[in-house]
Amino acid sequence: MSHLSRRSALVGLALPLSSVGLLAGCAAPGGSSPGSAPAIPVDLRYRSVSQDSRVQFLVIHYTQANLELSLKILARGGLSVHYLLSDETPPKVYRLVDEDRRAFHAGFSSWQNQGPLNAMSIGIEIVHPGVLPGPQGEQFVPYRQDQIDLLIPLVRDIVQRHNIRADRIVGHGDIAPQRKVDPGPLFPWKRLADEGLILWPEASRVAQLRPEMERQLPDTAWFQRSLAEHGYETPRHGQFDEATRRVLAAFQMRYRPARFDGQPDAETAALLAALLQQQPALRR
Repeated sequence: MSHLSRRSALVGLALPLSSVGLLAGCAAPGGSSPGSAPAIPVDLRYRSVSQDSRVQFLVIHYTQANLELSLKILARGGLSVHYLLSDETPPKVYRLVDEDRRAFHAGFSSWQNQGPLNAMSIGIEIVHPGVLPGPQGEQFVPYRQDQIDLLIPLVRDIVQRHNIRADRIVGHGDIAPQRKVDPGPLFPWKRLADEGLILWPEASRVAQLRPEMERQLPDTAWFQRSLAEHGYETPRHGQFDEATRRVLAAFQMRYRPARFDGQPDAETAALLAALLQQQPALRR
């Protein structure tokens, strides 16, 4: 859940997934919003071919709060989000902000040299505790399967309607790695990849690249340059500092969640290099 917001939205009704796509695009033809100037005749015969959706990114979060508190914050507080996926049984999808409106969920953020992302993204918050106390301190909590089963078609519907590229479906920790970690290392990014929604490093390519990285690990400047090329806002001074470690940890949390200490190693380098080889096709 992000910060820095100045408005809130009213709570929406729980929407069946079959209705999400339909309702998101509905508007009264020829009408005007309350308080706007009277409608004037507009000739609609010509349409520019140079246009696309306002929505270029999809950002996934966890709330780190229960449903009641999440609704209080996101619907009547200073933060907002387009969709809230509840932890009820069964879970529900609430739409709190229409897709053609800006929600305040991303805060200070950047991806692929664009940002802040509030004005060009759709946000989904999952009601989820994030971390809970455990025997060895705070530990990340697994996601409920029924929540992910509901999230997948919601993401697919949004992505298809707005033609969002696979490399622009991101987590809050990706776009703000210096202050956020959600949706955390237990979020099933690989499941989204298996569903054809996001890019994933090909295992054969990683295996081919790893021996080279083990023979000679790339220097800090390479990691910084490669992380920035992938999309992260990354220092470019060639020094391994805390800011660089946080960015590297965000990458590992997504693509190698078994260990996300933020330290450069051969496996991380191979994963990153493989992704960079696969990404250009998405940007043509």
